[in-house]
This record gives sequence, structure tokens and C-alpha cells, in this order.
Amino acid sequence: MSYSITDLCVNCHACMDVCPSKAISQGEAHFVVSSKTCTHCEGDHADAQCASICPVEGAILNDFGEVVNPPGSLTGIPPQLIRELVAQGIL
Repeated sequence: MSYSITDLCVNCHACMDVCPSKAISQGEAHFVVSSKTCTHCEGDHADAQCASICPVEGAILNDFGEVVNPPGSLTGIPPQLIRELVAQGIL
């Protein structure tokens, strides 16, 4: 298994540039991770570099399909507050 990139990806290229195993490439709609070459950055870094640099919450999944940067983790804005602001038409 390997990390994966969801359709929330904005194709910013940041993850591709930092991947030490060159496991990330441009897919049809967004970047994809090769399960054959992804090493989870083991031996190179303490954390997966794709997840560390990704500016989009929810775009990177770990081996278990769990979001690495869940909503609110990068912005510091609680997900409930975002939902409330969207419901009010503010966002």
C-alpha cells in the first residue's frame, strides 16, 4: 500500500517536487502516487513529505485511507465553524 492523493488535489506540483522516491506523477485529473515506488519516506524523513507540504486539507490519504491533513489541521479553523459560515453564506 501507499499514500494516495484525492480529487481535492489542486495540481500545485509541491508534492511531486519533494517526493524522495519520485513516486508522484501527474494523473488525468490530479497527481497520483505509485504504490510500487512509494516508500512512505521511510529512511529519508520522519514524516511523509507529500503530506507535509500539501496545502490542501483532505487531499492526502495514508495507507489506511485516513486523511493525513483533516479539515482544520492546516488552517486552524474548526470544521464546525466552517460549516456554520458556509450555511450562513459568509464563505
